[in-house]
Amino acid sequence: MTYEARPLAVFDLDGTLADSGHRQHFLEGARRDWGSFFAAAVDDPPLDEGVRLVLSSAEECEVRYLTGRPERCRRDTMAWLAEQGLPEGRVHMRRNDDRRPARHTKLEILKRLGRERLVRMLVDDDELVCDAAELAGFTVVRARWAVASPALKDAQEREGRS
Repeated sequence: MTYEARPLAVFDLDGTLADSGHRQHFLEGARRDWGSFFAAAVDDPPLDEGVRLVLSSAEECEVRYLTGRPERCRRDTMAWLAEQGLPEGRVHMRRNDDRRPARHTKLEILKRLGRERLVRMLVDDDELVCDAAELAGFTVVRARWAVASPALKDAQEREGRS
């Protein structure tokens, strides 16, 4: 593990930095429209509390982004981060075919990062991701400044898409 480098501050996107509330209706009902859900992410307003935290963290840490969004959303995600004036940082996304719950995919990536660098904190709104990260020994900031719909929470856990 390299401690000479700046520690990492790892931030989730949806519900932490990006307000996905306007697109959660795509996940309601029996047929979830994941394509429209992710396509609408470019219009997410930023969440002020998350933005303040990522900007202040960037003073002492290298920022990384850890999202449940699939790899096919990379271009739009990078454009959104730049539009918001958020710190540059590597974006870790799930493989397009990975349908595991976020608590598994994110923890796997977080552990890999932790083997390479000191992870000062993970900031995420998904309680199950936060629980898993804390159990693995990571410091967690629970992003409770946005309200996720029950449909999104269910979809994240059952379908592993976000």
